[in-house]
Parts: sequence; structure tokens; C-alpha cells
Amino acid sequence: MTAKFQFHLKATDGRARTGVIETPRGEIRTPAFMPVGTAATVKAMMPESVRATGADILLGNTYHLMLRPTAERVARLGGLHKFMNWDRPILTDSGGFQVMSLSALRKLTEEGVTFKSHIDGSKHQLTPERSMEIQRLLGSDIVMCFDECPALPAEEKVVAESMRLSMRWAKRSRAAFGDRPGHALFGIQQGGVTQELRAESAEKLREIGFEGYAIGGLAVGEGQEAMFGVLDYAPGMLPDDKPRYLMGVGKPDDIVGAVKRGVDMMDCVLPSRSGRTGQAWTRRGQVNLRNARHADDPRPLDEACTCPACQNYSRAYLHHVVRAGEMIAGMLLTWHNLHYYQELMQGMRDAIAAGDFAGFEASFHALRAEGDIEQL
Repeated sequence: MTAKFQFHLKATDGRARTGVIETPRGEIRTPAFMPVGTAATVKAMMPESVRATGADILLGNTYHLMLRPTAERVARLGGLHKFMNWDRPILTDSGGFQVMSLSALRKLTEEGVTFKSHIDGSKHQLTPERSMEIQRLLGSDIVMCFDECPALPAEEKVVAESMRLSMRWAKRSRAAFGDRPGHALFGIQQGGVTQELRAESAEKLREIGFEGYAIGGLAVGEGQEAMFGVLDYAPGMLPDDKPRYLMGVGKPDDIVGAVKRGVDMMDCVLPSRSGRTGQAWTRRGQVNLRNARHADDPRPLDEACTCPACQNYSRAYLHHVVRAGEMIAGMLLTWHNLHYYQELMQGMRDAIAAGDFAGFEASFHALRAEGDIEQL
């Protein structure tokens, strides 16, 4: 892989941006939503089905893959792309967030984090250097710096200490990443909901220099209003000519609000997790297929949607398979949700290019305000 990783901004509308990220494995249209393939699979979906929804890139998880099947095994088997049969770009997170959230027994030091596996209790250590090694073995196209992310709300002193530790780890991650043409390393801005800390973090990251920049430490308990408050200034602290990635977001209205504020990339487990629990995301908001109101409804979930669930099955059938616990329920609703999310991204790309993001946003909220179709 010798081709360069490049970001081209094509149009702006207010602070909303649309463009394309060029990688050796294909283009990523922005704003982009990345389905989450935690353990080398987007749950309930075949890779070709994920691609059919319009996804240009997937996210893989360093923490889960290092524990099972191990990064070394994936590397021996040809790398993550071959292993999971996805030949387009993959972004891997650093593992730091999962260590903090999933491991009950962990020890944080300047060197890194020592923790016990949530699977079998085995002891492991993650450092910036080890995280870079794991992501290199996996072969991901976009690599994330190793960082630490405290849950919010938290005392400002705790957030500041955590941010500065993450910035020291970012410098070590950059050194350990080395020279890898065609691959990109993203720095992660931290600082909670404090503007001064966010500015300090952004300055340190820009000094180090990265191919892209993430806004971390949000969607961790602070609420949408506080998150948007941070996004009103945080993206503007990062370089205009590099992609900006908001980690772990979110619901459709979170995504529209983030794009409005200058975010280029997002990821979230929500569309796939919701699909497995009978929840569908539509233009009119969220629909719970477990509800009895759908039992005799011959209409599609969304009459304007072109996904297989909406084209070929009724609400009554989806209700039936959800209530019966059939596997096809999770498959169809996950496909629908991912299709809707990608349709949402395409709509925003088109609106920004046309200079009408405000019109798109108004229509988006108006249709959701109407709510789901009435019961027959």
C-alpha cells in the first residue's frame, strides 16, 4: 500500500461540510457513518449486505479483537480485511474506552493500563505502543491514538489530568505508529465539557500532527445539550483540512446536529443493537415492533424505504418474528436501520453540496415531529 491518505473538502454550508477521504482501499464519502463491527462482524449482517446499505467504512474494536481471536492470529490469517471479508476501509479504535468501561479490575499508570479480560479473567496490558502494534497487526486503514476517557460528569481536575495523560500518550502513539504510507493515525481531543481544556488538547494534538482528528469524551453521560455545547466550538479548534471524527455518536438527531456543527465522521452501535431488540429507526422516529399495534398491519415499516425489510415484509410479519424471537427479525431490522442511517448521511451530503442544509434539517425535524403512521 503506497497510495496516500488524503482528505478533500468539496463543499461547505455554514459549518456543515461534505467531502471525500481517499484511501488505498477506496473512498469514504463525508459526512460518513461507520457501522460498528466490534468483533470483526457487524452483528446480524453479511459484509456485502453492509456495503449494500451504502457504508464506505467499518469500525473494528482493538480491545475485543486483542482478546479474541487475538491480533496475532488475525495477522497470520491475512489481516482483518481478509479475515472478515471486507475489502474497503476499516477504522479501529484504540481499546482505551473498552478497558475503562468493561474491565472491572484495572490499574492506570503513566505507562498504560493493566486489566483483566471480561471474557476469562486473564491479565493484559495496553500501552500506546501495544495499541499501535495491535492495530498494525489487524491492518486497519485508520488507527486511533491510545487515550483515556473518564465518564461524565467528572470533576474538572480529574478531566484535566486525564486529558493531559492522553496527550502524552498521543505523542507516544505517533512515535510508535511510524511511517506507514496509505494508513492514517488520528489524534483524539479530550477535555470533557470545559472549553479551555478542549483548546489545550487541540493545541497539543496539532503540535504533534495527525492525518485526522477525533473529538472524544462525549456521549459518555453528559446529555445532548451539553454535547452540542461542546460541538459549538470543538470542531473549529481542529484543522480545517483534516477529517473530524465524533466518536460513539449516535441517534439520528445527534448525527444531524453534529454535522451541522462541522463533524465529518461518526460511529455508533445503536442501529445494529436496536435492530436486535425490535427497534427500528425511521424518517418518522423510532418504532417498537414489539408493540401489539403492528400485529395486523399489512403496511411496510416505512413506505419510502428501499431496504429489504420495507420492500418485502409487512409490519405484521416483522412484529411476528420479533415476538417469536426469530433470527430473521434482527437481520431485517438491522439492515433497515443501517440503510436508514446511510440514507440520512447521503441526504446531508446532497443538501450541503446544494447549499440547503438548513432546509434538510427543517424537514428532518418536521417529519420526526409528526411521529409514526397511525394505527389501522
